[in-house]
Amino acid sequence: MKTGRGFTLIELIIVIIIVVVLAGLFLMRVPFYQEQAEKTAMQQVSGAIQSALVLRYGALVARGADNRKELDSLMIDNPVNWLQQKPQNYAGEFYAPSPGAVAPGNWLFDLQSREMVYVLNRSEYFTSGKDGSKWIRFRVRLGYEPKVGRPAEKELVSVLFEPAEPYRWFE
Repeated sequence: MKTGRGFTLIELIIVIIIVVVLAGLFLMRVPFYQEQAEKTAMQQVSGAIQSALVLRYGALVARGADNRKELDSLMIDNPVNWLQQKPQNYAGEFYAPSPGAVAPGNWLFDLQSREMVYVLNRSEYFTSGKDGSKWIRFRVRLGYEPKVGRPAEKELVSVLFEPAEPYRWFE
């Protein structure tokens, strides 16, 4: 007669320990991956605004807006107005908002500084800029260079939607 041999208690404990250690390692990384997902979503909206800015600039130039005042208006306009559809997490326009003015994970437009602001939801791996707030401020920057042959005059050579100050996510 053949008897089947099952797991011993020691083998079962070792398997349980291995499973618990692997689950613990996985669960420790979940917040990091959630923050990376938020970073990617923020960069996607930022990229859409950059594309809309270029299209807006092209439309102004096509209409004959060579005057610097019209082009400089791009720096004070709310960039969300250039988008075909507002982001779902756009909270609106605020005058000199405080960090708690908008729920985390949302965009807003600061009417005082004329900057787009993204308020972070997850910021464990984020290092903020000078003000220490857990948000990222973006602005429109127009780059001018002297015209060839006419150094006294300047021409627009770049339109950028960029962070107003440096920030960093640790990986």
